[in-house]
Amino acid sequence: MLKLPMRGLVGAALFSAVAVSGASAQDMQAGSVTGLPVPRYVSLKTDRVNLREGPSKEHRTRWVYQRAGLPVEITAEFETWRRVRDSDGAEGWVLHSLLSGKRTALVAPWAKNKTEILPLRSAASADSAIVAELQPGVVTSVASCEKAWCRVSVRNVSGYMPQEKLWGVYPNEKVD
Repeated sequence: MLKLPMRGLVGAALFSAVAVSGASAQDMQAGSVTGLPVPRYVSLKTDRVNLREGPSKEHRTRWVYQRAGLPVEITAEFETWRRVRDSDGAEGWVLHSLLSGKRTALVAPWAKNKTEILPLRSAASADSAIVAELQPGVVTSVASCEKAWCRVSVRNVSGYMPQEKLWGVYPNEKVD
């Protein structure tokens, strides 16, 4: 069995407890710039992304993310800027070119016990074989989600995890 440790996330704020956002279809509206749904999840494109107080480079940097692939939720759009929220609930503005539509998720970032192990399953069933054990805070790529399970991958290992254990997908969201 492969054990994949939590690596690459900078800042303790990324690991504190949060509630999973429960946006429903009626909560989503079209973004004023892109026409895409808001809120929606995206990921950071590069290893260095400034989170700013407002939608311009003149606004003060509140936080610097140092982990490409980290999921964030877009909550608003203004010209070339997107207001985002991270798994800790911190909000600010990011230049749109630093964001990717690639879906990623964090494994249970709200878990109080960071040494807890969450099984990655071979099939979308709690009875299926365990292919890896993941710690809270691990960033996964999301391939698909359906019927409360998501197919995710970490490095070269793929498997299924309950959607409720992931931050970066909405409850009951279908991801293709």
